[in-house]
Amino acid sequence: MTAFDELMGFQRDTQALAEIAGRLGWDQETVMPEGAAPQRAEEMAAMENILHARRIDPRIADWLSAIDKSDLSPVDAAQIREIKRARSRALKVPVDLSMAIARATSAAQRKWADARAKDDFKAFQPVLEEIVSLRREEAAALADGGDLYDALLDDYEPGASGQDIQTMFDAMRPRLVKLRDAALGSDHQPEKVIGTYPAGKQMKLSAKLARSFGYDLTHGRIDKAVHPFSSGSGLDVRITTRTNEADPFNCIYSTIHEVGHACYEQNVDRAFLLTPIGCGASMGVHESQSRIYENQLGRSRAFASWLFDRMEHRFGYAPASNADAFFGTVNQLEKGYIRTESDEVQYNLHVMLRFDLERRLIAGQLDVADLEEAWNTRFAADFGYEVDKASNGVLQDVHWAVGLFGYFPTYSLGNVYAGCLHEGLRKDCPDLDAQLAQGKASYATDWLRDKVQKHGALYAPNEVIERATGKPVSVEPLLSYLEAKFGEIYRI
Repeated sequence: MTAFDELMGFQRDTQALAEIAGRLGWDQETVMPEGAAPQRAEEMAAMENILHARRIDPRIADWLSAIDKSDLSPVDAAQIREIKRARSRALKVPVDLSMAIARATSAAQRKWADARAKDDFKAFQPVLEEIVSLRREEAAALADGGDLYDALLDDYEPGASGQDIQTMFDAMRPRLVKLRDAALGSDHQPEKVIGTYPAGKQMKLSAKLARSFGYDLTHGRIDKAVHPFSSGSGLDVRITTRTNEADPFNCIYSTIHEVGHACYEQNVDRAFLLTPIGCGASMGVHESQSRIYENQLGRSRAFASWLFDRMEHRFGYAPASNADAFFGTVNQLEKGYIRTESDEVQYNLHVMLRFDLERRLIAGQLDVADLEEAWNTRFAADFGYEVDKASNGVLQDVHWAVGLFGYFPTYSLGNVYAGCLHEGLRKDCPDLDAQLAQGKASYATDWLRDKVQKHGALYAPNEVIERATGKPVSVEPLLSYLEAKFGEIYRI
């Protein structure tokens, strides 16, 4: 065996162990007994200890030095790039700190859920203080004197910086606010969803929609969780959704969203299975898939007309007066607190709030004790009304409880990337609407598989989008799409 072969064999086992750790996380969020949380925290810490040791194993350096870089194919070079990146980051973080983060964030999930159920941020405050402290310590180790937040952001979107994100948000905010205010102030408002939708029927419809969008249930499954998510890669990719009998769109579009993530992982070239590039290129690119599945495809006029008929058949009555009205209903702008339930126009405003607060937390400019007040003040300023309870405010997302600082802005990056991809998709597939009107999403999902998903992490995030579209990444396609779509719906 060559040094490269030995390195990749070692890496394959590391990736397999990481998948096992991920499965423990899935289990914790879906079926784990509540009383098992303390033991699961220790199990997660033990897995992190093993993974950390493998990532800094001195043999990796020996193998890397023995490899003739001039003979590497582009795929092999990308594998080496990712191995070096992971090793460099792991060497900077002490194993005790890495284990402490894994232990604390695992234990925090149930504590967050309890505090959220009771609308009691004060009960969760000490837990979050510990997590913020640990992540600041990790960021300091990674940053080498640079920006702490950028060091964490790089985990989720390699090459991005807080300033890049701020510049993007500065370009988006004025047009989004203008569009939101015009829509909410319009004399023409879409119909609200009517009726009650049994949870069991919602789940059956969700399974049908998942298959329509290409989710392979022989290599996946759909379960329910408090916060919908996708987990796994390759041959085992699982998703969760949630139901609300008064709001079937919560389940429907959460499912389609998570299917976008899952299809990305299922469609990565099988030759990359259990290798460093056998996964999504970044969380921003990942989010581009979930958002384009959910919004540009799933909430399009064409697909909505098909979904209207399916819902009428499935539930026995229509959720709106007709298919045309239904298109407005599934895209309705409303005042609300919850990011995951927000419309396309206001969604990024929710992300901007979180980005600014978590950036200040990591920089030490905001204390956890003041976080709830800071959230409520900022929300009132951005949205024009007061937060009524913690579960609709600072406790609504699980991300900070599990230590995902630097993750939130990738949601908006995903929207921007999705805008670019949608523009390219429409250009290459001029009869897309005719397909979607028949409930056939494969025309679009096949394009996304070939242009984005099959490449895994072979290319850098921006390069993925630019290769797929032939254009540099820009906020313009997203903003133009939103202005055209909601201008039509609200007659503005």
